[in-house]
Amino acid sequence: MRVALSTMLDTSAERAWAEVQTPRLLDHVAWPVLTFRYIEPVGLVWPEGVHRALLRGFGVLPLGMQRIDISKPMPGPNRYQMRDNGSGDLIKRWDHWITIEPIAPDRCRYTDEVEVSAGIFTPFIWLFALVFYAHRQSRWRALVKSGFAY
Repeated sequence: MRVALSTMLDTSAERAWAEVQTPRLLDHVAWPVLTFRYIEPVGLVWPEGVHRALLRGFGVLPLGMQRIDISKPMPGPNRYQMRDNGSGDLIKRWDHWITIEPIAPDRCRYTDEVEVSAGIFTPFIWLFALVFYAHRQSRWRALVKSGFAY
């Protein structure tokens, strides 16, 4: 099942792209719904490849291991994209695409698209993804408004 949500950010596409490539941003926008404990150090910028993290719901509920598989397709003339073709103990497929498109010099469209599959739990995971990405985008907008004060 697929979820797609977009929001407008009052920042340049280049700045949004620089931020989206950092684990710090993921930790910030996912909090407090999900917290990540990375098994291996990931550095300041997501390198392409597979990264493993232990997930917790609201910092306390163990949700198992998540495989984060980062790739960064070549940017097009009017967009940046990053993909996490992940999976986990609870979710067999979490194929998440982030697309950032410039709208004006200091404004961009940010889109989350995710395809989820979790067997009989897929409808529940789909509903979670819908709520989770709305939460993330709200946190994104607040972060931009704060001047990226993490």
